[in-house]
Amino acid sequence: MTSRDRLLGLTVVVLWGLNFLAIRIGLDHFPPFFFAALRFAVIAVPVLVFIPRPAVRTRWLLLYGTGFGILQFAFLFTAMRAGMPTGLASLVLQSSAPFTVVLGAVLLRERLRPVQVAGLAVAVLGMVVIGADRLAHATVLPVLLTLAGGLGWAFGNIGARQAGADSPGFDPLHLTLWMSVVPVLPLLALSMAVEGPGTGFRALGAAVTNADGLPALAALAYIAILATVCGSGLWTYLMSRYPAGTVAPLSLLVPVVGIAAAWVVFDEEPSVAALIGGVIVIAGAFAATTARRTPQPAPERSLVQV
Repeated sequence: MTSRDRLLGLTVVVLWGLNFLAIRIGLDHFPPFFFAALRFAVIAVPVLVFIPRPAVRTRWLLLYGTGFGILQFAFLFTAMRAGMPTGLASLVLQSSAPFTVVLGAVLLRERLRPVQVAGLAVAVLGMVVIGADRLAHATVLPVLLTLAGGLGWAFGNIGARQAGADSPGFDPLHLTLWMSVVPVLPLLALSMAVEGPGTGFRALGAAVTNADGLPALAALAYIAILATVCGSGLWTYLMSRYPAGTVAPLSLLVPVVGIAAAWVVFDEEPSVAALIGGVIVIAGAFAATTARRTPQPAPERSLVQV
């Protein structure tokens, strides 16, 4: 990887790491399901007007949007609203990497090398350490909700992978943008059913009309434009130039930025046990996702994570 592209990769890491701070700020003003719907609606409207639909099967687009968009952010935002620390959320969400490996083996019959199995075991051990630490200091429910978000992301990854395998030559960025169309209405419906029909819209109206809402609107703009469009665009560019095993490990640096930024901005000092568990998780995820795969009968397109 060239120095320029390595710098672009680190830029993505910073954008995605700081994204968790924006999520925290937004959740201080908006209810979680509505905020998740709003996060995708900001992107979905111009996508429907200006971006051509990628030539992929609808079922894979729906799986990608349901897993990555609905399940991941519904669980993640609920977890953070329920007390999941910002930095720890950025770490536990990396469980999506080993979850993706497991789903690939179960659903796609991908063969696992011994080093991948060992990596999965190590990642699970790290999660147990984090869960035990949280249980000693507070409820473990936010950790479980964040893990559910990581599992949702993994299902989205399977949808993106299958879209690429079935339709080689499509534009991955267009798939990412069109994925944003899928979660809007389901998340709005979920918000109305759980949070109340007018709760989210009243919060949006207050954010637009009151100066106190400006940080929430700025956080929404950051998530939609910088973290999603710019971050995902750069990531897609790098994935198109290099093997997935070269680019994907950079995403494991996101929790480093997330934890450090939350420590500085929100004074969220992580416990020693949580940091140890985090290092174990990252080590296991690295081993599970970067090991060379056993050759398959049919070639697959590299996974694009965003």
